[in-house]
Amino acid sequence: MHTVAVLALDQVIPFDLSTPIEVFTRTRLPDGRAGYRLRVCAEQPEIDAGMFTLRAPWGLEGLEGADTIIVPGTAAPAAPLSPAVHAALRSAAEDGTRIASICSGAFPLAATGLLDGLRATTHWVAADLLAAAHPDVEVDPDVLYVDNGQILTSAGAAAGLDLCLHMIRRDYGSAVAADAARLSVMPLEREGGQAQFIVHDHAPTPQGSALEPLLAWLRDNLARDLTLAGIADHAGTSTRTLIRRFREQTGTTPLQWLHRARIRRAQHLLETTDHSVERIAAQVGFGSPTAFRDRFKRTTGVSPRTYRRTFG
Repeated sequence: MHTVAVLALDQVIPFDLSTPIEVFTRTRLPDGRAGYRLRVCAEQPEIDAGMFTLRAPWGLEGLEGADTIIVPGTAAPAAPLSPAVHAALRSAAEDGTRIASICSGAFPLAATGLLDGLRATTHWVAADLLAAAHPDVEVDPDVLYVDNGQILTSAGAAAGLDLCLHMIRRDYGSAVAADAARLSVMPLEREGGQAQFIVHDHAPTPQGSALEPLLAWLRDNLARDLTLAGIADHAGTSTRTLIRRFREQTGTTPLQWLHRARIRRAQHLLETTDHSVERIAAQVGFGSPTAFRDRFKRTTGVSPRTYRRTFG
């Protein structure tokens, strides 16, 4: 039987901890046997879980001999990793154990160096922090999970379900995974990635920034056919100076900022109106519905129709 060890670190997020426990303990093989044996492990007997305290039946020795180790997220992702946990995870990796993280569990995993040189994900809110803290990790904030073979990472909250179902499919095939998905009231594969859940706000600008009037004008004129030259003319500057000021004050280019603003407005319209996709495309300044659908899907990972079905 496949043994899964769930490592509960201090300030563990209860949802992330319970997800693999629920999914794997309910998994049954075609003959009715349990597919997994679960161990909940911790460095200390008692673990702070925010609203309550947990008592783990296994210490770090429970990681030894496990086929899979899962590291749930914590409320303090940047907290230093203890030498004992660091050594236990490194030792398990050297033994060939599959190791997966859920949500901010990618941070302790990255702290061991096991994600260096690999593509990884975490909750989109924490993706920039992970990339800054661990520059050797290729952080992809748009996906639900990343499978590197031995090392896997997932995005936040419900994406842990997607990752667990993916591992079940790897271990026992699609039929067993589909049964586990039905028990979790989840599709075996969700359309799109984490990008559809990201709130694409405008890039921040310092209060009193010289760009504030221009950005307000752009927001009010998203439906117009705006060009870089036209924006520069309105700002009374050259295109070269405009690009430089945008990079200095927003971290992006004028046209990239404009594309993001248009998609954010489109998301709002899809959520709050029954306007057709064609009408929304015109309202946010796209020359054709086809161009709008393409840009929307590249930004959010799903089509406008799917986005409306999910969030409308």
